[in-house]
Amino acid sequence: MHRRTALSTLALALIITVGGTAYATQTHTVREAVASYGTETLLDTVPERGTLRVCTTGDYRPFSHLDPTTKSYTGIDIDMAKNLATSLGAKPDFVATTWAGLMDDFTAGKCDVAMGGVSVTLARARKAYFSTPYLVDGKAAIARCEDKAKYQSLDAIDQPGVRVIVNPGGTNEAFAKANIHQATLVPHSDNTTIFDEIVAGRADVMITDGSETKYQAKLHPELCAINPDKPFNFVEKAYLLPRGDEEFKEYVDQWVHLATNDGTYDGYAAPWQG
Repeated sequence: MHRRTALSTLALALIITVGGTAYATQTHTVREAVASYGTETLLDTVPERGTLRVCTTGDYRPFSHLDPTTKSYTGIDIDMAKNLATSLGAKPDFVATTWAGLMDDFTAGKCDVAMGGVSVTLARARKAYFSTPYLVDGKAAIARCEDKAKYQSLDAIDQPGVRVIVNPGGTNEAFAKANIHQATLVPHSDNTTIFDEIVAGRADVMITDGSETKYQAKLHPELCAINPDKPFNFVEKAYLLPRGDEEFKEYVDQWVHLATNDGTYDGYAAPWQG
């Protein structure tokens, strides 16, 4: 095993050090030779391809929203995706996914990065890398404004007769199933209309990220975010990256660090804030 490794290293060294005419006759570039030894990185392939493939659900404002008419995406993380792609000399190619199918799509290699309000969880971290977090968040409740005083705590929400609406497949469902035992969970698969169900009286409350409760309360004057700055738990938002690609992760981490400190992220977030 050691002899084979040594020979492989020697062969690679000869490819790298050979010069002049001999180098020109090689059928592969040095970088291609390195790639064949398992060190290929998206930091190289994305600029070469010219596109950055971005998995996003399109149903989670203010981070990612797909307009059903124009079929175009908007949101804080959509703008961030465009910025990341530009930094790599590429264009974004948005790949539609769902919260239930996000990890399967990502690990199947359908995209290079997942963006759109993705919460950091240990279950996801077992299958992929996360970038440096760009936002601290947490689960909070949203309800009709006349009911706001009734749902000030998890205990108050978790009562018989209370209908807690939940979108399946993501951290909202996981949190609700772990913490709601007496109230009735009402599944609703369309995350773009789920808040209309509360307005219409077909559900009483939803528990989601505090950042979303603020934005949805802005969209729906009938709804009030309940203590979004004092959430039930601690959550961070980050970008999902391929497991094992250290070079790409280091690049994205540095990009996140700069974007969250030079005003780039705040500039994209401003139009979505109340």
